[in-house]
Amino acid sequence: MEHITLLLGIVIITALVFDFTNGFHDTANAMATTISTGALKPKTAVAMSAVLNLVGAFMSVEVAKTISKGLVNETGIQPEVIFAALVGAILWNLVTWLVGLPSSSSHALMGGLIGAAVASAGIGAVNGSVVVTKVLIPAVAAPIVAGVASMLAARVTYKLGGRIGEKTSAKGYRAGQIASAGLVSLAHGTNDAQKTMGIITLALVAGGALESGANPPVWVIVSAGTAIALGTYLGGWRIIRTMGSGLTELQPQQGFAAQTSAASVILASSNLGFSLSTTHACSGAVMGAGLGRKGGVVRWSTATRMFVAWGLTLPAAALVSAGAELIMRTGNLGIAAVAVFLVGSCLAIWLVSRRQVVDHHNVNDVQPAAASAAAEEPGVVTTAMAAVTVPPTTGAAAAAGTTAAVTDEDLKATIPAAAPTTPAAPAAAV
Repeated sequence: MEHITLLLGIVIITALVFDFTNGFHDTANAMATTISTGALKPKTAVAMSAVLNLVGAFMSVEVAKTISKGLVNETGIQPEVIFAALVGAILWNLVTWLVGLPSSSSHALMGGLIGAAVASAGIGAVNGSVVVTKVLIPAVAAPIVAGVASMLAARVTYKLGGRIGEKTSAKGYRAGQIASAGLVSLAHGTNDAQKTMGIITLALVAGGALESGANPPVWVIVSAGTAIALGTYLGGWRIIRTMGSGLTELQPQQGFAAQTSAASVILASSNLGFSLSTTHACSGAVMGAGLGRKGGVVRWSTATRMFVAWGLTLPAAALVSAGAELIMRTGNLGIAAVAVFLVGSCLAIWLVSRRQVVDHHNVNDVQPAAASAAAEEPGVVTTAMAAVTVPPTTGAAAAAGTTAAVTDEDLKATIPAAAPTTPAAPAAAV
């Protein structure tokens, strides 16, 4: 193993802590729909996801190269900068986990790295073209591509399902959900685990333990894959609840379509070296699947909160990391102060989360807020998409043992009722 100083060791441990938070923060990406539809029991689902995340970590290093070699200039970057970047990323992950919002761990990490690098060496330390082509463009394109693909896939599944028996259809799509969820987990390992590999490799280069341009050592790949797998096994139950039932009610057909579409987008981006947000891809796929069934309703109030969190991720993590880097310039005392702040903040967030525990026992329970959101009037987007979508096979949801979404009768009853409302009423829907 390369020569590791004390500060470099602290940076590596902090990077693995981030990887751990990334694991439980993003478990929902692979398993939320599988859990919400009952295709797998919660603990079984997260265990399966953890194993496949670990396997996926060994399949490619293209994304790790983007983080370690392309995003910022290695020259002049010190281990303190990496530590500051991780502080912002970890805190953003924990805050969004606390409120159950599926924000991007990837963008939190990249935002933290950009903010710390700019604070340390100026704007020239960031490779703007890489940020645009391999971060910002995929961030916008991923949910759109995954959403459209998922919507079309959901329509096809309902067409095909109408030609076979209800019990056979429900059983088949449950099996398909398990397979597609495994594919998403594998894809997640090929993309997100590599980001921590890239950060650790960048820290080793900055600390003089590796030559510039070196690929991640084997021990880095193993440790990063293990950390994200452990985090995944714990399960980010708060975000699983939001992804599984907070955005839309899913039937097995829709869950299968969403997961297959998301996995395809993630694997393609990993192969191209794009540092894609798996959260963006999976969330877009879930919303697309919701629009792909006639009568399905996307809860745009929840989606709006999620979009706001996505927009804030990069700048929020960058600001926190920049502040941390400026404090650490004072020397060892500043580094110690930032470390104490990070540990104290993590502990405080965990204590607040204990006030209302969400775990595998109650992850599928409907929250009062979600129940009221389910009754909100469908917006123009949902209404337009529902009007041209193939209806599901009658009784399929009951055979699958799932919670039914809004039916055609409910939609017909709701839309006329919205007509005589005051002019302000339509503003609640999109």
